[in-house]
Amino acid sequence: MAKKIKTVIKLQIAAAQANPAPPVGTALGPQGVNIMDFCKKFNEATKDRVGSTVPAEITIFEDRTFSFILKTTPTAELLKKAAGLEKGSANPLQKKVGKVTKKQVEEIAKIKMQDLNTTDLVAACRLVEGTARQMGIEVKD
Repeated sequence: MAKKIKTVIKLQIAAAQANPAPPVGTALGPQGVNIMDFCKKFNEATKDRVGSTVPAEITIFEDRTFSFILKTTPTAELLKKAAGLEKGSANPLQKKVGKVTKKQVEEIAKIKMQDLNTTDLVAACRLVEGTARQMGIEVKD
């Protein structure tokens, strides 16, 4: 028989840098999960993605055990890295802060494809372009 799920928690943690301090400790502590066990497993699973933020979906069961699924790096992080930016624009409609090429957008869309709600590369590129627009990043040919 399958384990009964208590809750599902979504966190964004720097790869290979999970520790019991907030946000990990404050999210998992009240659920009764062994925080150090989670940190060790998460750091081991993300050691090849150092330098990026990794979203994790943590399923906590009634018996205080857990499992987690790692997602791909957020689109905004990938766009900032491609454009060489620290952060997006505070006013994206009037102030543009960077540029990316269509080819870079396509590469990001291929990376993000497994987490997007589409299987079409053209639609995935449009989703990434929309994120870029909202960050004040121009998409050039």
